[in-house]
Amino acid sequence: MVRNPHNRPTSSPLSGYTVIDLSAGIAAAYCTKLLADGGGDIIAVEPPEGNALRGWSASGARIAEGEDGALFSFLACTQHSVVVDIDIDSDVAFLHDLLAGADAVVWSRGGVGEHRGFAPAEIRRDHPHLVVTAITPFGLDGPWCDRAATEFTVQAWSGGIVGLGRGAADRAPVFVGGQIGEWFAGAYAAAAAMTARFRQIDSGTGELVDLSMLETQILSLTYYPVGFFEMLGRPFRTERKLSVPGVATAKDGMVALGCGTAQQWFDLCAMVGHAEWIDEDSALSITEQANLHAHQINAWMAEHTVDEIRDVATAFRIPNGPVINGANAAEADHHRARGSFVTNPRDGFTQPGMPYRMTPDVLRAPEPAPRLGEHTEHHRGLAPTPVPRNERGTAKHLPFRGMRVLDMTTFWAGPSCTHFLAMLGAEVIHLESTARPDGTRLIAGVPVSEEQWWEKSPIFAGLNADKKSLTLDFRTERGRELLRELIGTCDVIVENYTPRVLENIGLDYAAVRELRPDAIMVRMPGFGLDGPWRDNPAFAYVIEDTAGLTWLTGYPDQNPIEPYSIGDPNAGIHALNALLLALEHRRRTGEGVLVEAPMVEAALNVTAEQVIEYSAYGALLNRDGNRGPTAAPQNLYRGNDIDEFGRADSWVAIAVSTDEQWAALREVLDNPSWARDPELTTAAGRHRAHDAIDQHLTAWCADRSCEDIVHLLWDAGIPVAKVLQPHRQADLPQLAHRGFFEHLTHPVNPTARHSTIAARFSGGPTRFHHTPAPLLGEHNHELLTELGLGGEDITELEADGVIGSTPAR
Repeated sequence: MVRNPHNRPTSSPLSGYTVIDLSAGIAAAYCTKLLADGGGDIIAVEPPEGNALRGWSASGARIAEGEDGALFSFLACTQHSVVVDIDIDSDVAFLHDLLAGADAVVWSRGGVGEHRGFAPAEIRRDHPHLVVTAITPFGLDGPWCDRAATEFTVQAWSGGIVGLGRGAADRAPVFVGGQIGEWFAGAYAAAAAMTARFRQIDSGTGELVDLSMLETQILSLTYYPVGFFEMLGRPFRTERKLSVPGVATAKDGMVALGCGTAQQWFDLCAMVGHAEWIDEDSALSITEQANLHAHQINAWMAEHTVDEIRDVATAFRIPNGPVINGANAAEADHHRARGSFVTNPRDGFTQPGMPYRMTPDVLRAPEPAPRLGEHTEHHRGLAPTPVPRNERGTAKHLPFRGMRVLDMTTFWAGPSCTHFLAMLGAEVIHLESTARPDGTRLIAGVPVSEEQWWEKSPIFAGLNADKKSLTLDFRTERGRELLRELIGTCDVIVENYTPRVLENIGLDYAAVRELRPDAIMVRMPGFGLDGPWRDNPAFAYVIEDTAGLTWLTGYPDQNPIEPYSIGDPNAGIHALNALLLALEHRRRTGEGVLVEAPMVEAALNVTAEQVIEYSAYGALLNRDGNRGPTAAPQNLYRGNDIDEFGRADSWVAIAVSTDEQWAALREVLDNPSWARDPELTTAAGRHRAHDAIDQHLTAWCADRSCEDIVHLLWDAGIPVAKVLQPHRQADLPQLAHRGFFEHLTHPVNPTARHSTIAARFSGGPTRFHHTPAPLLGEHNHELLTELGLGGEDITELEADGVIGSTPAR
């Protein structure tokens, strides 16, 4: 049996866990990197010409023959490389030997696993002990399973391109740059693979994990729009508007400020010297009010330096941050103080450190990436010992059943982490108070004059189904006493307050360990538990600004645009990965773990390519509208449809990523003379001629409906998509086939469809949702009774305001 092939100490959570990598592309590579960081032994099986990532550079840097691109050197740290020629029978037998001695497989199209009996279902048939995690654009089955796609076209199908009104109304909407969907899918795949491992440990058998990138992008780039539409009868947002203040040009660089609350807007008015703008009774939204005064706000910014603006904004508690890019990220004072960047152990460039930290320190430091085939002979020389196929026991239908989680989180990042656990069986107790309910209860725009208005937030409903609600005001002594008692009953505590909140009430990790020695405590501060920015407000857009996500989004002739989406769910999925590693460490050792999972360091990891390209090649990656380095042409083109809001604003996304796809597009266009230019037969030539190609495709699309364009191009094997309004996600036949949305009935709200998990597990469940999001304090009596309180005690707590079911006025 091929166990611990790297011959390392067994202190890491996944030591001895062998993963065969049969993949290509960033998503799978990032998945295996996260597993390697946790101690997994990754054997990358490559074709004789090597993984295509070895020759990749987003900036087009020349990579010498026999050398590797810097991104590959980052993603493949600590792994082994084995070369297999799938056309040679003895190599096929060798690959079967590797699979027989492994625990898991990560698979995607374009890798070795696409050939000769190594599709996911075939691997499971021949090696049923394996957990096989397959990463594909739409899933392994369903009407779209074989359709051509790129990360860009999947963003369009997800609704993520227009989901949060990104960009100005007078231009095409813009996608989130940096292949972000690939990175998020990789993080999600790692969490799904480790989840399946829990059942594998119980039973000795594996399963197929079928991950859809479309579904991961819905969860990361849109904000529960289907539930919003079905519960409130209106879309979340229908118009594109530039955020103000948003990203602004200061005297010496770019700075970003955000106003997520009325108080922050009032404070901004005072900060820029215009208190007369404050109108507490205004019928306009904060964004609408800010846009009225955009010229004066931007003029004030231009007169001050970044540091001056940030100092005064911080004093006003207005969320703010510098706009980070590949050239300045590693020099930011907070990132330097935290040691957020490290040196690549083989090639010496700068790369992000781990996206999370643990106490005890059980993560494995990166080791040099392998050269092509470096370990082939080593593994050929090992006698394979197949993993026994007999079942050791019965796997749990819900892998986290029996686990109790105290969910001390709010808004999007923290609840998205614990929601995954709740959907797969954990008892998740969502802690709120009547004085400070979860912030997502308050942001749906439901008038406070409506009865039980706080129960009508579709965003809260989407993030907190299958959880219980306990209200507890831990500003009171009695509230703190009860909180400590509750912690003693919990396996896991997750919180995403600013660091000082729990410290002020004496509930740091040391205190938690006294209450529950084997507790796992996951802390999700925006910027970490230390460093100069540790107490700064950390809304998603600020995280995006300070990690590079904003920099690559938007048009090159304008300031970048905050995605306003990925910062939170990306933090949630990385915290989940860290939590799963901590659970495995506890399973092996009995020890509790402190997990520190800062939002910004999760974001720095999925924007790694910017810093790596600048450090390795001196190349600053820049935003380019809807174009990108992986395809040419790649852009949005307007069809002749009138959209559901009566506007000529319907778009398709087209991305030609291979020469074969270009030839197919030329045929669809009926071989016009301009398309026969020999220069266009290569990707480099098409990139150079992108402006001219765009002109022709714009004219061609303008005469056709978006549906006709998609039909013509997709049938020809060309990646294409309608730019979907996000509240129409549930209409997509692929999602209907996979059952991604499930109906939930709620005691206050209309029955609505809610998104689930972006993977299907062959071991089940077939349904993820069982109870709707809880009413405020719905489970107070149940949970407090379990702590030994009687009816009179609970009544007294209600009278004293320690608990309750109505927000305090």
